[in-house]
Amino acid sequence: VQLVESRGGLVQAGGSLRLSCAASGRPLIGSTFSINAMGWYRQAPGQQRELVAAITSGGGTDYAASVKGRFTISRDNAKNTMFLQMNSLIPEDTAVYYCKADVTAVQAGVSFTYHYWGQGTQVTVSS
Repeated sequence: VQLVESRGGLVQAGGSLRLSCAASGRPLIGSTFSINAMGWYRQAPGQQRELVAAITSGGGTDYAASVKGRFTISRDNAKNTMFLQMNSLIPEDTAVYYCKADVTAVQAGVSFTYHYWGQGTQVTVSS
């Protein structure tokens, strides 16, 4: 499974940006699979990677306190695509943003779980 993120960019403080993450492929040849939880993470220079927002296959969401009320995570299960709408951006949101997908595959009656990451996309918020 490959996760391809949309390009981030440079935006002024107070602006908005929308990221997308599209999943393609399958983990095992001949398997059936489902994408379970998906999430957005970010990593600023010198900082650890942190969870920004997560969404279950049923649409349940969770947000980091720092982005709650400003960011909205969503997904289109039919297209295996996840989105992150970021509003009221502040310089502290500057980071490389990564998408993550938890995938369950079943082959010959055996279940496997995989965790996939996107390549990361830079978001820079200027003051």
